[in-house]
Amino acid sequence: MLTDKDVAIDGTLPHQISAPDYKRADREMEKPFVNEFGVVIGDSFYDSPESPLNQWSTETDPAVMAGDRWVHPTNDIGWNRPENRELLENRRPNGVPFMHPTKDVSYRKD
Repeated sequence: MLTDKDVAIDGTLPHQISAPDYKRADREMEKPFVNEFGVVIGDSFYDSPESPLNQWSTETDPAVMAGDRWVHPTNDIGWNRPENRELLENRRPNGVPFMHPTKDVSYRKD
């Protein structure tokens, strides 16, 4: 099984574009784990022989791939989104996080 040393280099995930910088985060990267199906989660290879994706058939229920057991807490592609990186790197998000898409509620308020 891979360790966090095999996945991370100097607190980052250099193999992922726009990967977060864990050196500035308030959490540490976690090691890959094996879920209840025997699939390695968080190794960045996304190709475990035990994965339902590698054994897919018309009888496979897609729900088997749902849930937190398929998501790594620190090596997940979702951390690459700018808003998630800001949360992880403990920085205040830019802009207004909850803004109405068509109404400027701050118009003429200043």
